[in-house]
Amino acid sequence: MLIHFYKMNGAGNDFIVIDNRDLSIDLSQEQIEALCDRHRGIGADGLLAVEPAEGEADYKFRYYNADGGEAEMCGNGARCFGMFTAHLKDEVTESVSFETIAGELRADLIDGDVRIAMSNPFDLERQTPCSVEGLNTIASLNTGVPHAVGFLDDLESLDVQKAGAAIRYHEHFSPNGTNANFAQVIGKSHIAIRTYERGVEGETLACGTGMCASALLHHLNTGDPSPIQVDVAGGDTLEIGFERVGESDFKNVTLKGPADFVFEGDIEI
Repeated sequence: MLIHFYKMNGAGNDFIVIDNRDLSIDLSQEQIEALCDRHRGIGADGLLAVEPAEGEADYKFRYYNADGGEAEMCGNGARCFGMFTAHLKDEVTESVSFETIAGELRADLIDGDVRIAMSNPFDLERQTPCSVEGLNTIASLNTGVPHAVGFLDDLESLDVQKAGAAIRYHEHFSPNGTNANFAQVIGKSHIAIRTYERGVEGETLACGTGMCASALLHHLNTGDPSPIQVDVAGGDTLEIGFERVGESDFKNVTLKGPADFVFEGDIEI
């Protein structure tokens, strides 16, 4: 089967995108993994599929990690999805909505960037029983997918593969595991992060839901106001907006940053 694909990049997080609004493409987990393989396939952190909405939204968002497993949500993937679907009609639309496993989201195009209105976070743990050498406290928060976050003073020298795997597979987060983020405070309302992503099983250049979790936990730790600027390993700085509700809840969480088309092509699978 020959499929047409697009390659997109969101702050260094790269994705294969397929237009499956007619539901004619049915990829197996093994096929998705092969497409995402950086040596024998197209190469990507994950695959996005555009499908028809089942409810009132414009589209349905399907996201698969590089191992071929479907995930609830991906923040940078959602921004790329928003940019892609905004171009599907005759005229570029400034706002699109789409269904995800984590809830309905909206993407707005603003001055070349894409801002995603995220679902409300939940399952906050300010201090988990998980411990890793060099990290004082590891917190966790679900921002569409589960994330653990540890703050430290020297982000650059951290062995993200080793520390990330230790957290991702820690028994506290079993059976499904978690994504692992490591954050350093740069200044007021400004942090830098590195992320080990579940499903990729390694460090990625950016992770949207991880940025949101890290920014919100930074706010709880310091009181720094919205928006929070987040530097990612890919070299971009993204913006997390939010409103705090009560002691530790949040609403109107947004993720704003770039989403770019890289190339398109056809591949036989």
